[in-house]
Amino acid sequence: MQYEFTNGRILHLVQGDITQVPVDAISNAANAALRGGGGVDGAIHRAGGEAIMAELDVIRAEQGGCPTGSAVATTAGRLPATYVFHAVGPIYSGAKRDAEMLASCYRRCLELADERQVKRISFPSISTGVYGYPLDEAAPIAVGTVADWLANRETSVEEAIFVLFDRRTLEAYERALKARVRN
Repeated sequence: MQYEFTNGRILHLVQGDITQVPVDAISNAANAALRGGGGVDGAIHRAGGEAIMAELDVIRAEQGGCPTGSAVATTAGRLPATYVFHAVGPIYSGAKRDAEMLASCYRRCLELADERQVKRISFPSISTGVYGYPLDEAAPIAVGTVADWLANRETSVEEAIFVLFDRRTLEAYERALKARVRN
């Protein structure tokens, strides 16, 4: 599914493997320690190779990690991209701050994209795996944050692609995009 904004920018929703989609920047669902993990994070590190972790080691030594709601950038190793933006979403607690932190990590990836003049960026469904964020709550936040950026900002990003691992996640994001387009 895709939506084209009046300014020509495009938001895509696809099911697939985020490590296989050629873009300028891949957003990664990382942990605050920037030490790699399972799910999307593990897949990105396996496909991208050791160079990504070596850069994260330097960032960790300098900054101690990455706070929830933010993101850091590395090169992409062997991935079909130039950059990886390691975004730290919230561990779901049901508090209002969860939504703010989730939106913030998507916005930070888009800021990093603009700083690097990225035209095509991909996103996973951040925080909906082991971090427990309910899909039907996370999808509207993710879609809304990225759609607002594409529709209302001066940005280098021409195309944002949500690459969603399974059908259930894709369907949640499709519902969120359809609701967004109706409003």
